[in-house]
Amino acid sequence: MVLMVVVFLLLLFWENELSEDVVLTSLEHLHVDYPQNTIPLRYCNYMIQQRVIRGPGHTCKKLHVFIHERPQKINSICTSSKKATCENYTDIFCFQSETRFRLTVCQLIDGTRYPACRYQVSPIEGFVLVTCDDLGPVNFQGYVQ
Repeated sequence: MVLMVVVFLLLLFWENELSEDVVLTSLEHLHVDYPQNTIPLRYCNYMIQQRVIRGPGHTCKKLHVFIHERPQKINSICTSSKKATCENYTDIFCFQSETRFRLTVCQLIDGTRYPACRYQVSPIEGFVLVTCDDLGPVNFQGYVQ
């Protein structure tokens, strides 16, 4: 009986580890916070831990951006006439929003290993750059102020 419980707990843990990486890759999960969460002072620290946002090898991400606009408005970026080759790619197009979006930029100020990361909060407005597929935005590529 004890062995069955141990096996069940191991399977449960393993399943959560696998599904965590799959769920956490969508643009909406990683970058969209609409309506904006009302955590006042430690917004970035809170949001990055809540959404388990981290770099490769469980490192702290140096920079992360949250978009505070309706998903429909973010989806409309893919129909923008402002289309250009993405900076880091040769054959992938980036689409830039036609209007400025409300954003929060989280800049790492302390820590190297997740979850011991501390961020500085910078609310700004900027044009958003994304890559798209047939269904809409896929990856956040950056912003332009």
